[in-house]
Amino acid sequence: MDGPVLPSLIAMPASRIKVVFFDAAGTLFRVKGSVGEVYLRYAEKHGVPRSPDMVTKVNQAFKDAFRQAPPPIFAVEQPEKLKQCERLWWFDIVHAVFYRVGMFDGFDDYFDEVYEAFGRAEAWAIYPEVPEVLRQLRSQGYELGVISNFDTRFFDIVRGLRLEHFFDSITISSLAGSAKPAPKIFQHALAQHVVEPEEAMHVGDDPKEDFKGATDAGLSGVLLNRDGKGVDDTTPCIANLLGLPLLLQ
Repeated sequence: MDGPVLPSLIAMPASRIKVVFFDAAGTLFRVKGSVGEVYLRYAEKHGVPRSPDMVTKVNQAFKDAFRQAPPPIFAVEQPEKLKQCERLWWFDIVHAVFYRVGMFDGFDDYFDEVYEAFGRAEAWAIYPEVPEVLRQLRSQGYELGVISNFDTRFFDIVRGLRLEHFFDSITISSLAGSAKPAPKIFQHALAQHVVEPEEAMHVGDDPKEDFKGATDAGLSGVLLNRDGKGVDDTTPCIANLLGLPLLLQ
């Protein structure tokens, strides 16, 4: 198995796990390049310089703006109103990014273009091991699901990446009315499989949203730590998803 796994994790009663949930971005797939590179690729025609230094600044500004944003939870049910709320939520984040690094004329048109770009599968790349691991888990009899703080663009992305047939359920924050790490979004996902928390595992790359959120909700949590940085010895983690089938045996 690749990556460190604590003995306590290996000793988990694997026979009780019936469902394996996955985070989406950063776990199943990633942005091609970086958010900063994509933002600047579309902003360049508006006079924003694209340089390594600017990419670094935009990436950091995005991390700050995303971390400070409210959870993507909206008190609407109609599909069109929900999509409008999602779009406005992202508008505020992208606006905050360029407020930090330098605003420019034509931002509204720019945002329309970059928002649509991130809703297409072409902006994303699947991690190499993902399809084979998902196939293996399904062949071993596990139900699979997604729990993500994504918006409704996720459905087009997962279809475009040809991953949708692997999953029995997809739970996203804007439809569930809750966002990780809150227990409610995990409870919503569990209800779709009619299982108890101890019968499910959640795998994701964020220590707070994925690992702590899952364990606080009673699920078995596994932290996906692809870069091997910033994880203490008390957190069970794997370096990539190749460790999961053996972990669950």
